[in-house]
Amino acid sequence: MINKLSITSGFKQGRSYLKDTFFTRPFRVANVGEHKSDPALYLMVMSSSPGILDGDHYEITLTAEPYSRFQLQSQSYQRLFNMRKGAQQEQYIQLQEHSTFSYVQHPVVPHENAIFKGRNIIRMADDCRLTLGEIITCGRKHSGEVFRFQHFQNVTMIYHHEQLLLKDNVLLQPQLLSMAAVGQMEGYTHQGTLFYVDTGMTNLEALPDDIHALLEEEKDIAVGVSAAGQRAVVVRLLGNGGEQLFNCLRKVQQYLWKL
Repeated sequence: MINKLSITSGFKQGRSYLKDTFFTRPFRVANVGEHKSDPALYLMVMSSSPGILDGDHYEITLTAEPYSRFQLQSQSYQRLFNMRKGAQQEQYIQLQEHSTFSYVQHPVVPHENAIFKGRNIIRMADDCRLTLGEIITCGRKHSGEVFRFQHFQNVTMIYHHEQLLLKDNVLLQPQLLSMAAVGQMEGYTHQGTLFYVDTGMTNLEALPDDIHALLEEEKDIAVGVSAAGQRAVVVRLLGNGGEQLFNCLRKVQQYLWKL
């Protein structure tokens, strides 16, 4: 089943607003802005489905028009159910000149035999800021489904005009390669990733140290922050709890949102 969602954030008279939206079931969109004095747009993607089902194909298009500031939130953990054929998601994000977009999703929980392929294509114009975060868990840990899924892959490609700034490929196949192996999870059960890209003139040289300082008091996690060229920073987290990693990425997100 093809499920579609499209959101466009506009900017008028000093405020960002929901200019256009289109969605099919199971999607819904809610405005969750809390303060009228805040000129940014805050939306939440909601779903009437318990999760992604076998054969689902999600197509998501998100656009931030010039000068708009748009923060998107997810409703809850995203479950990937037992599958035979698999499911896929394609997400296209376009940031036009001088816009800001921020989205840190709740953790993904792949059930036993889940098969999922995702692709994120982000195109950025000049003087734009992007924050994008995701967390993949081992599955339903408390039900004994630790790394019982078949295949999880999420490819992210970020372009500035037509130049590829960053490409990331997360591929987990626990039935083929132990997640405890070197280069995999190495004893952890959850992985978080956050990308921050700035196509303006901002100097990001100090940002990795700033992010490390934000997370230095967190216990029982591994943190890695690295610069990907002059315009991008990548944050990697390993831990054993989805809520802890989600809170960590949200803390980083809110710090970046205020820059």
